[in-house]
Amino acid sequence: MNRHCSAPQRPPHRRGGLRTALLALAVGVLALACGKDEPPLFTDVPPAEELYEKGLKILEGERVYIFFPTIKYDDAIETFQTIIDNYPYHALAIQAELQIADAYFEDERYDEALSYYRSFSDLHPQHERVPYTVLRSALCHYRQIRSIDRDQTATREAQVHLERLIRNHPYAEETREGETLLRELRTRLSRNIMQLGDFYLKRDEFQAAAERYRTVLNVYPGLGLDAEGLYKLGICYENMMRKDEARRLFHVVVANYPNSDVARLASERIAASN
Repeated sequence: MNRHCSAPQRPPHRRGGLRTALLALAVGVLALACGKDEPPLFTDVPPAEELYEKGLKILEGERVYIFFPTIKYDDAIETFQTIIDNYPYHALAIQAELQIADAYFEDERYDEALSYYRSFSDLHPQHERVPYTVLRSALCHYRQIRSIDRDQTATREAQVHLERLIRNHPYAEETREGETLLRELRTRLSRNIMQLGDFYLKRDEFQAAAERYRTVLNVYPGLGLDAEGLYKLGICYENMMRKDEARRLFHVVVANYPNSDVARLASERIAASN
């Protein structure tokens, strides 16, 4: 037997080495092919302070026209969002949240602004700017209020936020503005209901009209509609054959609101009933 004449064995590592070399070559070719079009895998993120200043600068706008600066709100929002994404525990991350909300608000994208304001107050309930976000939440609805003869859902939503502001933050600076705004909204709602009462009164639907006038008197007293509400409720009672109640209401108008527009009409009704 010629044990030493067999062909020598190929070194076991040669095949693996060739495979490795081919793989490296393929990766290199792919990198060269993609390198022209694809951005680097990792990019340096500027410091939070630098990003914040950049966002504020964007919000100042570019003065294409002297009196009307052009503001790229989306660019500012993206810049502030970069702070939140990359520096979530930095003190400026909280300020960035407010800046995003305000940017949406100033750009009249009230639904997005409302989402950020509400999120801020939920995530940071003890923060000193929470009263500001609650007021701004109300203003998001306020800016979308329709004419007084239309649906008043936005008015009621704004009222909810203002009542929350006054209830939870009675001593906040924003609450003073909230109280003034709430009175305006309550007046608007009362006039809306008064108009609805008038709608039914003109159609001789006295029960439906009376319900609306009672709502004005019971839910929205002291807003300048009391005399008118009492007088018109008296008219409804007259037509519902509740003469004595109607007469009492006319007397209340004459006695308590002598300078009102309906005081003379109430006096005439009293005289006619005698």
